[in-house]
Amino acid sequence: MTAPLHIFIGVDERLPLLFHVLSHSIITRTSVPVSITPLSLQSLGGLMQRARSPLQSTDFSFSRFLTPYLAGYTGWALFMDNDMLVRDDIARLFALRDERYAVQVVKHNYVPRTEKKFLGHAQTHYEKKNWSSVMLMNCAQCRALTPDYVNTASGLDLHRFAWLENEGLIGELPMRWNFLVGEYDPLPQTAISNFHYTLGGPYFDDYRDCDYADLWLQERNAMLKVGSR
Repeated sequence: MTAPLHIFIGVDERLPLLFHVLSHSIITRTSVPVSITPLSLQSLGGLMQRARSPLQSTDFSFSRFLTPYLAGYTGWALFMDNDMLVRDDIARLFALRDERYAVQVVKHNYVPRTEKKFLGHAQTHYEKKNWSSVMLMNCAQCRALTPDYVNTASGLDLHRFAWLENEGLIGELPMRWNFLVGEYDPLPQTAISNFHYTLGGPYFDDYRDCDYADLWLQERNAMLKVGSR
């Protein structure tokens, strides 16, 4: 039997629904078994001890980097932000694994269009912004990400991958696997595998008419449906 693909999804206690909608979007389209772990601060207990930063917009801003540790530094694991919607077979993403790399990401190169995002959080600008929102991680090559390092390293060092020996260990994924809704001009739905509502999605009143809002709402409704198919 095929071993399950290991997926870790960030959980924010203010928006628990997002984890479930994203999980549903993955489960209903995958062609292979998956194991989905909710990465919540409550479940991590004493593993996360760092104080919350004023610039931290989600509960999992830093805990995401515990993914290799939680996977036992073996095999491959995928981390995803919770504000996403997968409309493709996640096995196709894992099929892009390349042993030459410690981590593979969509290498965004953009300047945020807004100064604020969801819930009034400031839109921070830094090198490699949003690279860490989807990380396909070769866990054995990510041993630098110990709980102690994740708790003490600066946010910039974590999100800019300073924990790697060199940038040559960062592989590239196609943009379709982390399409930034509202930051990029709209594309046909078939050109996007993973919609990332990074500025805010239709679960917020201020973003109820954002690009691709109907897709997220359809997924939510499908998840909540009870009864015969």
